[in-house]
Amino acid sequence: MADNLATTKMSSKGQVVIPEEIRKRLGLNEGVEFIVIGSGDAIILKAIAAPPLGEFENLLSAAKKAARTAKLKAKDISDSVKRVRGQR
Repeated sequence: MADNLATTKMSSKGQVVIPEEIRKRLGLNEGVEFIVIGSGDAIILKAIAAPPLGEFENLLSAAKKAARTAKLKAKDISDSVKRVRGQR
C-alpha cells in the first residue's frame, strides 16, 4: 500500500502535481484528462481513456443492430440531429 501513497500541494491556481513515481507507474502523460470526484473530504481523480478499438467496434455493432430493429433510416438520424440543434 505504501507504494500508492505520496503527498503534494495545491497551487494558488488550484493546480495539483501528481508525483512523478505515480505518473510513471500509471502511465500518465501530459494531456491525460481526468474525471474529478469530490466526496466529503476526499478527492478522487480517474483517468479518462478511450475504449479499446475492439470495444468501440462492439458498441457500434450493437448500435447498428438496434437501429435496424427500430427500422431507423439515415435520414431519421440526420433529421433528429438537426431538430436537437434547432436547425429544423
